Formats: sequence, C-alpha cells, structure tokens
Amino acid sequence: MKKVRKTMKKETMTTKDKKQAFIDACMSKFESNSDGDYILTIDQLKDVAGDFGMKYPPQWLVKNQEFKVGKGLFKLPSLGEITKVHASRLVQAAEQYESPEIEKLPETETKQEAAYIVSSLTGDIVPKKDDTFIPFGDFSSIKSIIASRKFYPIFITGLSGNGKTFGVTQAAAEKKRELIRVNITIETDEDDLLGGYRLKDGQTVWQNGPVIEAMERGAILLLDEIDLASNKIMCLQPILEGSGVFVKKINKFVAPKNGFNVVATANTKGQGSEDGKFIGTNILNEAFLERFPITFEQKYPSVKIEQKIINKILEKDGVNDSEYAEKLTVWADVIRKTYFDGGVDEIISTRRLVHIAQAYSIFKNKLKAIEVCTNRFDDDTKSSFVDLYTKVDKGVSADDIMEQQRQSDIGISDDNEDDEDSQSVI
Repeated sequence: MKKVRKTMKKETMTTKDKKQAFIDACMSKFESNSDGDYILTIDQLKDVAGDFGMKYPPQWLVKNQEFKVGKGLFKLPSLGEITKVHASRLVQAAEQYESPEIEKLPETETKQEAAYIVSSLTGDIVPKKDDTFIPFGDFSSIKSIIASRKFYPIFITGLSGNGKTFGVTQAAAEKKRELIRVNITIETDEDDLLGGYRLKDGQTVWQNGPVIEAMERGAILLLDEIDLASNKIMCLQPILEGSGVFVKKINKFVAPKNGFNVVATANTKGQGSEDGKFIGTNILNEAFLERFPITFEQKYPSVKIEQKIINKILEKDGVNDSEYAEKLTVWADVIRKTYFDGGVDEIISTRRLVHIAQAYSIFKNKLKAIEVCTNRFDDDTKSSFVDLYTKVDKGVSADDIMEQQRQSDIGISDDNEDDEDSQSVI
C-alpha cells in the first residue's frame, strides 16, 4: 500500500514542485560562485536532467533569456524569480491585448460588407489615342454608336489582323469613353465574366467580373474573339437584351448604367470556319447571335490607306521611306487577290505589314524584314512571297504580276489536261 501511495504522490506533483526539485538537484550537485549564484553550463544542466529521466534540460530554464548569462551559460534562478517572470509575461500579454493601437484602426478596416467588392477597377480606363491610327471602313459608324451612349450591341467580323479591335479602342479613345476588353477563349465561363469569390488579404471576398464592372460604370464592353467561346457564353443573354442580370452567387440584381454597350469581334460570323483557317472557332447559338442587331463586315484597308498606315509606323520609328511603304502595300494587295482567287493558302494582313515595317526600322534591310516576318509560313509559301516582293521591288506592276500568275495557272492547267489525255491513251 505504501508503494501505491508513493506512486500516486509522484504523479500528482505540481509543476511548481517539479521546478523546485530540479533547482534543488542542481544546487546539491554543483557549487555556487563567490557571489552565491549558481552559473551552470548546458552540459551540467543535461547531467541533472538525466537524473530526472529527461534527455534535455527543461525549456522553462534554457529558453528564458532572463536566465541566460552567456553562451551556453545559465544562472540558476530561485523559485520566486521563476514566478515573478511568469507573472510579468501575463501582464505584458494583457497589455498587448488591450493595446490602444487596435482601437485606433479605422472603421473601414473592420467594417463587414457581406464580402462584396463594389469595384475591382481603379483609375482611368479610357483607351489612349494612337498617333499611327488611320480610320477606314465602318469606323465612323462604330464611333457614332459609341458616341450616342445608347445600348446597341455591335458584332464585327473580318479576317485576322485587319484592325477590328484597334478600331473599336480608338473610337472609344476619340469619344473619351471607358472601355473594358475581355479576350474570350473556350475556357471562358460565368465566373470569368460576371465575377466570383477571390482571396484578398486573407479573406474570401466577392470580386466583380469585367461584365459587371462595365455595366456599373456605363462603359463599353469589348468581347474580343467571341467566336472562340463555348456555350458558357450564354450567361450574357440577359445582358445583351439590355435588361440587366441577377447575380445568383451574391443575390444581387445589377442594372446597366447609361452608356453601357457591348461590342464583339470575331474572325467568323459565329458559324464556325468551314475551311479550317480559324481552328478553335465555334458555332455560336443562334439566339445569342440574334441579340446583336447590327453586324459590320470589316475588310482590309485599301492600298492607299495602308500606305498611310505603314508610313505612320515608319515615321514613328524615325524612318522616312515612302517608296518601301508603297511597294509593301502593292505586294500585300497582290497576295490578297491571289488568296481570294484560291491561288495561295496564306495572306498578308495589315498587322503583318506593320510587323515588317517595325523590323525594317530595326534591321535597316528591306528583304530581311520581309523574310523574318514571313518565316511563320511554310517554306513554299515563304519562298513565293519573297520572290513576289523581288518582282515588285524591280518595278513590275500589280496588274502585270497578276497577269503572269494567270498565265502560269493556265499553263499548269494545260499541262494537267495533257497528262490526263496521255494517260487515257495509254
């Protein structure tokens, strides 16, 4: 029975008793210095800890900076000093908890607004005017719609690189209208467009998407490459009717402000690409397309307009070479006519001409500028484009080049007929 009582007494030993026992063991095992203080090394403390069945000295001693007197040296405290240090720490913690600094935090820091951010855009979102822009095609009509501030969705279709997006942004810039551009992909969904919950400063908050931002600001919403979208784009149906949208996730109805409008650009008319030229384009829902009351078919600018554009680009880069600009546009015009006649599979866009002009301002070599900017095409196409430019550079007119190509096509056709006749005889 005595054994049992002894064990129980050991198990119910308080923390205070354990600390006192460790101090007493240290004092009995080692001697004090001339001042009566017990200064022990870490190894000496480990030695005593071993007597208590511990691998390391107690943390309340070695982790307390007030008891550390040197590198690896510790002053053995009295039990009263331990209690005093512990009490002072409790007071510090209480003072920090009631610190006036917390009370001085502005109300906006702690105010809760149902995790809703009114606006995720700040600053001026009116596009900047570009000095190299030359208006052409339906630019004036697009500008008139934007200037009217009426809700009248616009669909603009045309081949790649003919200035569809550039024209819309410059129309907004001229009329000083805010514009939000969204690049559409097949992955674009309601969360990307209307908004969703985001992590901000360690909190989950609601952040408006570009569509809601444009509606609440009365801005122009530019949906770029709309024909790449999947059926997830159908979340825009009510918005394209101008009647606003109910955002289910935050239980809020958003009505468009005056001036809000939607402009969509695409390489196709929303019916897919039959020739496979624009891979990834999709057939858009007919009901969705019907929400656009007007469609503009944007073509490449005329040769004269394109010459002005290239000259502007060259001048901006400090190059004055109107002859090169003229030859480039004639060259591109011949390629486009051949493309539409089915003679070639590739085309030189206005954007590609701008790239060539910029390359020329860097390399100061006309032919190299064309070569590096047509390397993206296959070898046969690139070779034929470069050969065509050499003819233009030598002064051969566009009509003469087109006639030569027609004659060449006739010759190839005759050769094919002769081959068929010879095969039938055999």
